[in-house]
Amino acid sequence: MELGELRDRAAAVLDEVERAIVGKRDALELILLAVLCDGHVLLEDYPGLAKTLIARSFAQATSLQFARIQFTPDLMPSDVTGSSIFDQKSTEFRFLPGPIFTNLLLADEINRAPPKTQAALLEAMQENQVTSEGETRRLEPPFVVLATQNPIEYEGTYPLPEAQLDRFLIRIGVGYPSREGEIELLSRRLQRGEDEVELTPVVDAPTLLEMQRSLELVHVSPPIEGYIVDVVTATRTSPRLAVGASPRGSLAVLKLSRAKAALAGRDFVVPEDVKSVAVPALAHRLTLRPELWVQRIRGADVVAEALATVPTPPAEDALRSAR
Repeated sequence: MELGELRDRAAAVLDEVERAIVGKRDALELILLAVLCDGHVLLEDYPGLAKTLIARSFAQATSLQFARIQFTPDLMPSDVTGSSIFDQKSTEFRFLPGPIFTNLLLADEINRAPPKTQAALLEAMQENQVTSEGETRRLEPPFVVLATQNPIEYEGTYPLPEAQLDRFLIRIGVGYPSREGEIELLSRRLQRGEDEVELTPVVDAPTLLEMQRSLELVHVSPPIEGYIVDVVTATRTSPRLAVGASPRGSLAVLKLSRAKAALAGRDFVVPEDVKSVAVPALAHRLTLRPELWVQRIRGADVVAEALATVPTPPAEDALRSAR
């Protein structure tokens, strides 16, 4: 697929999702970037901000098989991955796949389940496979986990460990809509006469896989590679952090930057692409020094500081002009 066609199809997906989600184009674009990079998304925000609706809308617009798991304290790993049941007709055990065998999995309120159940997702998120009862089963691509969690609820929750947070390509918040956006939301509801919004499929799973492969056509120059590494290294040397971003963070920024460039209609990455994706790609991978928690320092602040201090290389188009 040519990059021009990828851009047009991606814009069509965003336009269709925006029929259900009002005034959040930037957040929706970040989610689409993650999907194009074959990555997973953690949506962390307050109740009622359409986190679940966003997942369903992307599934409808991309024709992906969709499954939802409501994470609760009594959820078992087998409730996620599936288990073997005894078939009386064949007098043999038969594996019954769990909801994880899908294309787009909504892990709703993921921090409400105990660590053992959260860990059931780790293998699937990293290796696109599930090992159950000694047998490994592949997950059909594309496979994307869109998890949600509520940042203001602490009782009865189990914070995600750093190893699992690192499996998410990005972590973002949706935020409250503007006054105009919320008025538009109410107007659309009155015009529809019903709560549900039916979206039209824009692409299908094979097309989405082709779009993912097309990102390999986006060029990344050596100065941009060095810039990405320098920004990530700056988080490792920050005095505010106990642990900085790993090379997995560098790869996340690289992949998202290529997708950002493709959606802008370019076949090369510029520094602005890196800057636009660095915070959602890196902030959740950082471990702050404990004594700084009371100062309300966030990972996003450290990444923004790194972007402000690391010298920005010249853009690829400027280099081409100079030649």
